[in-house]
Amino acid sequence: MRTWTTLAVLGGCLFAGHDARAQEPRVRRLAYNERIDLAITATASVWFVASEMLKSQLVPEKCRWCYRTKTGDDALNRVDFSIRRALLWNDPSLAGSISSWIAFVGMPALSIGGTMGIAAHDANLSGAPSDLLITTEATMLAVDLNQLVKFAFARERPFVHFLPRAPDGALARTESPSDDNLSFYSGHTNLAFALATSTGTVALMRNYRLAPVILGAGLASAFTVGYLRIAADKHYFSDVMVGAVVGSLVGTLVPLLFHRPSDAQPATRSMPQGLTLPPPQLPFSYQGAW
Repeated sequence: MRTWTTLAVLGGCLFAGHDARAQEPRVRRLAYNERIDLAITATASVWFVASEMLKSQLVPEKCRWCYRTKTGDDALNRVDFSIRRALLWNDPSLAGSISSWIAFVGMPALSIGGTMGIAAHDANLSGAPSDLLITTEATMLAVDLNQLVKFAFARERPFVHFLPRAPDGALARTESPSDDNLSFYSGHTNLAFALATSTGTVALMRNYRLAPVILGAGLASAFTVGYLRIAADKHYFSDVMVGAVVGSLVGTLVPLLFHRPSDAQPATRSMPQGLTLPPPQLPFSYQGAW
């Protein structure tokens, strides 16, 4: 009888300990250097702002990627042509405004609020600032890469490509000529997917319990932005697809390659070095029980 009582008590202790460990959030620490990561993020941000201010001088007046024959006839590929015709809204400006609000207001708010919320949910709110720094760093690097590619390819935007041409083939000036040849690849889509994937990747590496929620919400918002950029006649389907792929790659790889978890222990419940817990005391002696 005494043997069975001992087994029952030991089994209960093991089960209780396992259950407590299963419910305890194992929040991981991420590797980062505050000075270096702040410097990279600040430099990337300054470069982007400077490129925007100098856009009219950096972007060529004529497109390099125009989809027109030497005689001026349309030579757009059938995939981009068909999808544009299927998804284009009757009011493209409305689609453009909604996409800008989601990409530049809604998604940053989701990233900041969501990161703080899921960190607080796992009692690691103090880790939210570093999470946001890593997310911002990855996003700005994706934005800068996109800017370089845009200036290099100088692809004509859809709404410019389909504008009526003058008899001599000349194109009437638009409201923003410096932006007419920046179709490849979609900046809004690139930004949206970089934000969504970097926020989700950081949350997953932290092992936050609500990480799938913020990743799912971010990706749903990013796909919406991509769709609206086609509906707004600002980008072709190929622009949006490349923006989604590149933004996702940068948003995922920057945290994974440079900020991998430095340990697998809970960040909020660390044990001081040299401190050991005494062995558990049972309310009876087990010597000779077997």
